[in-house]
Amino acid sequence: MGKIYIGSDHGGFEFKQRLTGLLKRQGYEMVDMGPLTYDKEDDYPDYAEKVCREILAWGGKGILICRSGHGMAITANKFPGIYASVCWNEESAAKGKKDDNINVLCLPGDLITVEDAQRTVISWLNTPFENIERRNRRMDKVRSIERRNFRQV
Repeated sequence: MGKIYIGSDHGGFEFKQRLTGLLKRQGYEMVDMGPLTYDKEDDYPDYAEKVCREILAWGGKGILICRSGHGMAITANKFPGIYASVCWNEESAAKGKKDDNINVLCLPGDLITVEDAQRTVISWLNTPFENIERRNRRMDKVRSIERRNFRQV
């Protein structure tokens, strides 16, 4: 399965702690990229960057949590090769993985329960990318757009 890098800001801190524990007990290899202590003044881009850089360096997947999930997704999608989306239930996560091969799952900590998030994560992890011509063609177009618009980091 590989490593799952997880990060949050202060708005998702407690949520991250609980979700990480649940997933570890189920046998997933979780790597907490912070914050390790609660800081009401921290900023979500710092943790999104940490998670994305680890994925790009070592492979694996990422989970990012903030109040809405949107700030994390916006930041994560600034990295070539990172495909992040906000998901809120099992179906949205499965569609994101099957159709668009998302490798970073962004969770809206204020909008779902930890238990719903756990089911969402497991759905995402267990759904394969649908490796068919139209999906591959679309992902090739996304990568082409990345090459034209992103400076390599």
